[in-house]
Amino acid sequence: QVQLVESGGGLVQPGGSLRLSCAASGFTFRLYAMSWYRQAPGKERELVATITSNLADSVKGRFTISRDNAKNTVSLQMNNLKPEDTAVYYCNVFIATMDYWGQGTQVTVSS
Repeated sequence: QVQLVESGGGLVQPGGSLRLSCAASGFTFRLYAMSWYRQAPGKERELVATITSNLADSVKGRFTISRDNAKNTVSLQMNNLKPEDTAVYYCNVFIATMDYWGQGTQVTVSS
């Protein structure tokens, strides 16, 4: 079965950096686009970044999403973090009409 396991969250000061990782299994990773979403308290889940199957990385402003098809992992490098980036971050893959999610990892940006 599809499994997505996030790691790398934590508490960071404003202006700091964090790197999130997602280990994927149960599907042919290299064939699918992968995404990171986040959900802040009281807000809807929102898309942070997506990387298609043929790219190694993609820059979205302060964030860079990358993938390693040999290791079945997708990462999110987050720089110059701001308090408004505080949220639970989720790894996602969409396969055959279904969304699959990891359990999420908490990112808190605070001084």
